[in-house]
Amino acid sequence: QVQLVESGGGLVQAGGSLRLSCAASGRTFSNYLMGWFRQAPEKEREFVAALNWNGRSTDYPDSVKGRFTISRDNAKNTVYLQMNSLKPEDTAIYYCAADSRRIHWPTSRSLFQYDTWGQGTQVTVSS
Repeated sequence: QVQLVESGGGLVQAGGSLRLSCAASGRTFSNYLMGWFRQAPEKEREFVAALNWNGRSTDYPDSVKGRFTISRDNAKNTVYLQMNSLKPEDTAIYYCAADSRRIHWPTSRSLFQYDTWGQGTQVTVSS
């Protein structure tokens, strides 16, 4: 059973940066598609970034493209989300997600692709 634990959230001023981390348990982490999603109050959970198993394929929505970068260190069983040029509209709870049912799967924006989720970490961007 894979477990995910996020960290690195906090309060930052607009234009600032944060790096989120997601530590995963499980010996086969390196085979998994990994993603980041976020959910603001009274809004649906939305896709933020995805990274395939070997780190060579990424996907971002236009809202964060060029500002956010997803990466992974398979030796440390950790995936990261570097967030730069943060805006107040980036304020949300950020969730790490994994597709642990399939190996070597391409990136996906659908939250239904992912079967394992972390508990979330709050990111607040002040104006």
